[in-house]
Amino acid sequence: MLTISNRDARRLWLTRQGLAAQPTGALDQAGLMAIIDGLGFVQLDTIRIIARAHDHILWSRNQNYRESMLDDLVKDRLAFEHFTHDASVLPMEYYPYWRRQFGRMIEKITKSRWGAFMPPKKERDKIYNRVAAEGPLCSGDFKAAPGASRKEGWARPPHKFVLDGLWYGGELATCHRRNFIKYYAVREKVIPPKMLNNTVSDARAVEWLCSGALERMGFATAGDIQRYWDAVSLDEVKAWLKKRKSQLMEVKVTCADGAHFHAFAPCDIKERIDQLKAPTSRLRLLNPFDPVVRDRNRLQRLFGFDYRNEMFTPAAKRQYGYYIYPILEGERMIGRIEAKADRKKETITVDNVWWETKVKATAARLKKLDAELDRMGRFVGCGKVARKAGNR
Repeated sequence: MLTISNRDARRLWLTRQGLAAQPTGALDQAGLMAIIDGLGFVQLDTIRIIARAHDHILWSRNQNYRESMLDDLVKDRLAFEHFTHDASVLPMEYYPYWRRQFGRMIEKITKSRWGAFMPPKKERDKIYNRVAAEGPLCSGDFKAAPGASRKEGWARPPHKFVLDGLWYGGELATCHRRNFIKYYAVREKVIPPKMLNNTVSDARAVEWLCSGALERMGFATAGDIQRYWDAVSLDEVKAWLKKRKSQLMEVKVTCADGAHFHAFAPCDIKERIDQLKAPTSRLRLLNPFDPVVRDRNRLQRLFGFDYRNEMFTPAAKRQYGYYIYPILEGERMIGRIEAKADRKKETITVDNVWWETKVKATAARLKKLDAELDRMGRFVGCGKVARKAGNR
């Protein structure tokens, strides 16, 4: 059995995820689509501490990316929005393979508390017909029922349950966003006919999803493959691995602490490893929702980096803070930083920096951190960086 060293495992993972190369070069729509295709999807998130997650993720891979470019892909029908493990943007060419997710999401909704809040079919049809006749429409275009504006997570207006339910089920699609507000339209007005009329079998879709996940990870356990898109079940992944046994190989991957775990990889994994180059030594601040960071268990195994997103942790129980950015240097996670942007004041404020054990805040490293903060500042229109005393 091939044993993949920890260094090679990190390099392969970063290479497959677009973080090994210098994040530079011209960027047009074709280039941006290539980045998203390489990742499979880019997660959307409304929170904007410095930049929203999707914009930050793409900028980390090419720093000529600008915040309007992803919206333009959706407007130009080159990409569509739907739900992977969370709301995401995917290349439009994926749509035929993604249809199975519509049914899966409706089943999930039906079995959850959501189903109890859904209005009767007659009311759902009224909302769908109004979008079909007047769309694109956003939630604000519908009148909320009295008392439906409480802050509890499930206490949203009935029409919002319907709009999102129709979106999850693929009957409505995101036409565009304005100030990050989603505008819905019937799918026929959003999805190009070539994609809308192209159907693939469920078996072919499962094959595409599983092979695509493994390709983008380089090596993976069955659970890794399942979680990548969250569009197949673990049983489906295990059945796919059994079916593809002769076309894959089992490998042993070395963790950061010297332990090992078994995973699956393409049969040419040795050649892929031999062709790896050392990642750029540039220092980067990664978004908490970056695909390299999102799977906390994989992050811990490969980098020995214990990271948790503490946004939903009560403030008094947080170890670090509300929104903390991991710091990547080369193939190492070397620390984390708490920073935020005030776009009106055109300033990025650094509140805290924590370096990992055995990582020294050398003059050269601090210079690279300053350079990255300056680059992020230019990205979001903040020309100044302010630091609180003692946060080096």
